[in-house]
Amino acid sequence: MGVYTLSTFGKLIRLIEPSTAYIRLLDGLKAKSDNNVVVLDAAKPYLAAAIYENLRLPVLLVTSRPENARKLHEQLTSWCRPGKVRLFPEPDVLPYERLAPDTSTETERIQVLSTLADEGAEPPLIVASTAALISKTTPHDDFVSACFTVKLGMEIPPFDLLGRLEVMGYRMENIVELPGAVSHRGGIIDIYPPTLETPVRLEFFGNTIDSIRSFDPVTQRSIEVVPSVAIGPAAELLAPRSMDRIALEETLNRLGFTGCTAEMKQQFRRDTEMMLDGQITREAQFYAPLFNSGSLLDYLPADTLLILDESSNIEQTAADFDVEAEQLRSEKLERGELPRNYPRPYFTWKELVSKIDDRRKLNLAAWGMEEGLDFISAPAYTGKLPVFLKKVAELKSQRKRIVIVSHQASRLSELLAEEDIVAAPVEEVSEVPGPGALALVQGSLPEGWVMGGETYLFTDSEVFGFVKQRRLVKKRPTPHHKLMVDIIPDDFVVHVEHGIGRFTGVTILRAAGVEKEYLVLKYAAGDILYVPTDQIDRVSRYIGAGDRPPVLSRLGTQ
Repeated sequence: MGVYTLSTFGKLIRLIEPSTAYIRLLDGLKAKSDNNVVVLDAAKPYLAAAIYENLRLPVLLVTSRPENARKLHEQLTSWCRPGKVRLFPEPDVLPYERLAPDTSTETERIQVLSTLADEGAEPPLIVASTAALISKTTPHDDFVSACFTVKLGMEIPPFDLLGRLEVMGYRMENIVELPGAVSHRGGIIDIYPPTLETPVRLEFFGNTIDSIRSFDPVTQRSIEVVPSVAIGPAAELLAPRSMDRIALEETLNRLGFTGCTAEMKQQFRRDTEMMLDGQITREAQFYAPLFNSGSLLDYLPADTLLILDESSNIEQTAADFDVEAEQLRSEKLERGELPRNYPRPYFTWKELVSKIDDRRKLNLAAWGMEEGLDFISAPAYTGKLPVFLKKVAELKSQRKRIVIVSHQASRLSELLAEEDIVAAPVEEVSEVPGPGALALVQGSLPEGWVMGGETYLFTDSEVFGFVKQRRLVKKRPTPHHKLMVDIIPDDFVVHVEHGIGRFTGVTILRAAGVEKEYLVLKYAAGDILYVPTDQIDRVSRYIGAGDRPPVLSRLGTQ
């Protein structure tokens, strides 16, 4: 049914294609009707990947909890074509909290929105939790209208381009090292769109773009010449940057501060003055609900398939989220920390139902009365290796397909050899295993399954009784120059979670066989905090109002 680019387990998708129940399911999805199917939890990532690869349509897979979404995303990257699976994370700031969001989380959200806004992009598979689905974001039309492309030979005054980038949420920096940053020196503008792996450097001859090159953000050296670059927003809060002063002031003044504390009113006045002067601070995200009324669903192409993992759980999670958020809102109102007409930063489930019902849908359930696919749990041996090896030999003699995914593939290969079963460890399944074949893969999946009584997938969970779960490490670009320019030894610094400390230097530590560079921060009572340099964006130099040195924070306190 499809031609596959190699992924770790992608070739195994073909094994479900002859299934009569699966063919009926695909036919139902093509007919754009609502579909329900019962499938083993462990097999849900496999099924979702198969549907995505066979239909070649955009897919949004929604599950109830953030941790479920992360696990599904991790597994789907092993089943699907490289680069096609994206996680749309939920905001890392609770509703009604006045905190600056994590830069990397906002970048991930922007990347997904940009992918969906690009009509020429290949259909993606997006994974989102309930909290991510109901969170409000930039209205679709505002986001799309902000996108543009710069091309070689294009005529645009450099300062006009800089102004446009500022409206799109780009931060002016001396050196461009992180997504969402821009710098300007002479006839050169460096831009790091969140959707690109590396930033680009535009060289101008007058008002003409004379050269476009990608470059390494660490070494600042050019990589390759490119003919054009698509540039999208760098922030979800766009409206205050693009609105005229009168409209912005009217919108901000809609908040009623009767009942708020004097401190809250003063903070609002400061924020209003800054925004009216064109200064958008990180904490300005607190005002996003005044402007952002868009939903992730608004960005989905018309032919998108919406897969709901246990739809009743999703709906219940949304209801629980609303109850908890309303409780938080009430507490803040009582303390005078929130304007009484402050809008909700999320949608209720009732507000989203019509948008969901308009979509082609597939409801996944672990059990129920709907038609089921032929998956059962793989038998467990919990470290009883002789019994497991005997079972493998028996299955081979019965011409069953066997796939073993293990972090201890080399050890299992040796044990299988002692049973006259030859199975060399591989990094990925490069061809569809035939009847009686055994594939031994170095890797990790949380659980195995048996499909149609013919294909057995075993993981460390069934073989050894535990799984060393694979975790995709979030790539956090690092502003290396900050170590040399902004922070020097003995400077007081502020960590966003741990407060005021003193920067004493940089050290190399070894953990799990890997050497890594860390900032060393000294706190009160001799406490030491080691911060990975890829998290330096969470550390900034302390700037006080006077000459008196600050009091160091104590780790583990507020």
